[in-house]
Amino acid sequence: MKILVAEDEPQLQRVLVAAITNAGYEVDPVANGKEAVEHARSHSYDIIMLDIMMPVMDGITALKKIRETGDKTYILMLTAKAEVDDRVTGLDSGADDYLTKPFSLKELLARLRSKERRDDTFTPKELSYGDVTLNVEDQELVSKNSIRLNNKETQLMNYLLLNQNKELTVQEILNHVWKNEPDADEEIVWVYISYLRQKLSSIQSDVRIEGEKDHSFTLIK
Repeated sequence: MKILVAEDEPQLQRVLVAAITNAGYEVDPVANGKEAVEHARSHSYDIIMLDIMMPVMDGITALKKIRETGDKTYILMLTAKAEVDDRVTGLDSGADDYLTKPFSLKELLARLRSKERRDDTFTPKELSYGDVTLNVEDQELVSKNSIRLNNKETQLMNYLLLNQNKELTVQEILNHVWKNEPDADEEIVWVYISYLRQKLSSIQSDVRIEGEKDHSFTLIK
C-alpha cells in the first residue's frame, strides 16, 4: 500500500515513516495540511494519515479540501484531541477512522493491515465522474448509452474512477488491478487501457484516459 503521512512533529514523523516502511508499505511524508492536499490531488494513495494540529493548514481543513475533490481515499486522523466532540467533527468531515495520541505503533500497524484486508473485499456499488457512471456489480459503463465490461476492465475502470485527475503509473495500476498476478506486465495494462478507451468512445462519453504506452495514465473530463 502507498500511504501519505501528514505530521508536523519531526521526531514522530520519522518514527511513523520508519515503522510503516519496515512493515513493507510505501510512505510519502509531509509536514502540514497544505502539502497533504497538494499531494492527494496529484498522487494515488491507499491511506492518508492526517494530524489535526498542524501549521499552515490544520488536518480538519485539509480533510475537507481533499473530500471536496471527490477523493474517496481512506483517511485516518491522528490527534491529541480526545474529546468526543473532536472525534465527531473529524468523522463528520469525512474521516474514516480516528487514532488518539499517544498511540501504540502496534495498534497503528494493525489498523493498516485491517485496511489492507478490507481492500480485498470492499468494492463500491457505483462510481461516477463527469458524464460516465460505472455500475460495479453489473459491470456496466453508462453515459449516453451503456456497455458491459469484463472483470478486469471493471477493476481497472474502478481504480481510475477512484483516482480521477491523478497520474497513475503503470506499476501502480499493476499493483492494484493485477496484484495477485505475478506474470502481468506493462503490455497487459496498455491493452486494457486501449479496451476502455474504445468503450468510453462507444458510449459517447466526454471522459477520457490520457497517457501513452509505458508511461502514466490519467482519467480526465
